[in-house]
Amino acid sequence: MKAFKLENEPKIKSGFKTPDHYFDDLSAKVLQQIDKREVKVIPFYKRKNVISMLAAAVVVIALMIPIVNNYNATSKELDEDTLETYLSYQSNLNQYDLIQNLDTTDIQKLNKNVAIEEETLEDILASNPNIEHLISE
Repeated sequence: MKAFKLENEPKIKSGFKTPDHYFDDLSAKVLQQIDKREVKVIPFYKRKNVISMLAAAVVVIALMIPIVNNYNATSKELDEDTLETYLSYQSNLNQYDLIQNLDTTDIQKLNKNVAIEEETLEDILASNPNIEHLISE
């Protein structure tokens, strides 16, 4: 391996150059700029604005909680069609089980008079094979 001597090789210039006597008065310039620099003051009313916005957000969230809970509670209620379909597919459920679980208000709702047209009544009687059973009651 060839011996490398740094002193004998030509030097590469960096391309950066400082002005003449730059470092002589640099410290004086820096001290002058430090004295002129103003301190940044954050006024109290700006900080108060952020705190008031935070308090308003907390109040809005607190008011939304009951609304969301009420929405979830009402959306879980069953409608009549779903309940009727469920009961029709339950083979182990008979009419006596249903009657035992009815309240007086439910029974009053069932006692409403249902108006059936004569043609509908004739169709039911004609299509029912137990017509004697229906007539005898």
